[in-house]
Amino acid sequence: MIERYTRREMGRLFSDRGLFQSWLEVELAVVDAWAELGRVPREAAQKIRQRAKFSLRRIRQIEQEVGHDVIAFLQCVAENVGEEARYIHLGLTSNDVIDTAQGLRLKQAGELILKGLDRLIATCRKLALAHKHTLMAGRTHGIQAEPITFGLKALIWYTELRRQRSRLQKSFEEVSVGKISGAVGTYAHLPPELEEKVLHRLGLKRCEITNQIVQRDRHAFLMACLACLGGTLEKIATTIRSLQRSEIGELYEPFGKAQKGSSAMPHKRNPIVSERICGLARVIRGNALATLESQALWDERDISHSSVERVALADSLILTDYLLERTNWLLEGLEVNQKRMKENLDRGGGLIFSQRVLLALIEKGLSREQAYELVQRNAKKTWEGGAGLMENLDRDLEVRKYLSRKELSDLFSYDYFLKHLDYIYQRCGVEEKKEKKSTPARPAKEERKRTRRTAKKNGQKSAKPENGEQKETRAEAGGRQRRSPRSRKKR
Repeated sequence: MIERYTRREMGRLFSDRGLFQSWLEVELAVVDAWAELGRVPREAAQKIRQRAKFSLRRIRQIEQEVGHDVIAFLQCVAENVGEEARYIHLGLTSNDVIDTAQGLRLKQAGELILKGLDRLIATCRKLALAHKHTLMAGRTHGIQAEPITFGLKALIWYTELRRQRSRLQKSFEEVSVGKISGAVGTYAHLPPELEEKVLHRLGLKRCEITNQIVQRDRHAFLMACLACLGGTLEKIATTIRSLQRSEIGELYEPFGKAQKGSSAMPHKRNPIVSERICGLARVIRGNALATLESQALWDERDISHSSVERVALADSLILTDYLLERTNWLLEGLEVNQKRMKENLDRGGGLIFSQRVLLALIEKGLSREQAYELVQRNAKKTWEGGAGLMENLDRDLEVRKYLSRKELSDLFSYDYFLKHLDYIYQRCGVEEKKEKKSTPARPAKEERKRTRRTAKKNGQKSAKPENGEQKETRAEAGGRQRRSPRSRKKR
């Protein structure tokens, strides 16, 4: 992936150095496991760990000669290790290293992705709470439908992202696996115990069964989940792009003081980040398709999937990491024009109340068809630039047979549409934090004494002192008649 869309941590994981470093970690884990099983001398294992290193330049030189990247890597490491290098890659096939190292990198990538997704989910939650009551027009087919709040839009993003997180977590778990099972997965030259020790050291899970590779349905599932997440991010960005249009002007991307929108038109303020999110989400979807087609391989393995994964997996994870950060930045700095939202809502001339009038007429005894025709003909007048819907209905004598002016007026209330707002938020697990009632501080010691003196002077019984406030004298304690537990219970 080009540097423009690559963030540092994820880019480091999928760099050439990151690739070979993961291979080296696997090879060293295998040497240590062999040493633990007694196949490799412990002294040799220690020397290998101390000396093992590689040079990117040298690996490329060797690969030009041998035409095999794993062999080039092993030869480069052996040149640095010396005689003990004969214990490296003992009994392994290339994909024992490649697939296990890939599982290791995918696990680390998953941690970064989920961390970024959690930040975005939290931002959407804050947005949903902040704009719970921010009234705006709901739109279907691009046309005003009925009132909603901007908080409800953000709440939909919040719940959808949580579902995406659940799927992604499962998919990352499925690819966080390795295999040390040999050329066709039969453990012919490697005991299963070795695999168990290696994967435990690397923090990976075992596959139930493998051939030469980890099966690619796991990676296809991951890519499908990344594509779905990209679809949600595109959905958020598309909403912002749409509502930033000059004719609507309800939402705006953050725009820096020195930022410029057009080389030709100084007035332009374009939703470029939203557009970029939409574009890159398409790249991830395209990569997902290529990965889905890499599941069917010849026999126990071919390498037709290898070239696809080097591009599709790496680029998609790098892009997802980037898109999560950009979407979070977008929503944290999002400008919400509440005044314009209300203006746009009112500009419809009350058409958004049409269903309320329709239902009211049905309740008065009209058939649905009769009621629909009455409301629609008056709505058309409003569409054509006449008076508002309520005024047109009020002038319609046939409508007035069933609905009085007051009844009509009562139907045109925004509050009616938001009566279940709290229920929706509660069902989504998003509730406003209630402020704790502050407990009044106890009066100071002197104030309490003063209160008791005043009560005594007025002939009132003073309140029983709090524990530790006042100690009885021995005489007072002795002068009081003690009651048995039974007498206290009766009392």
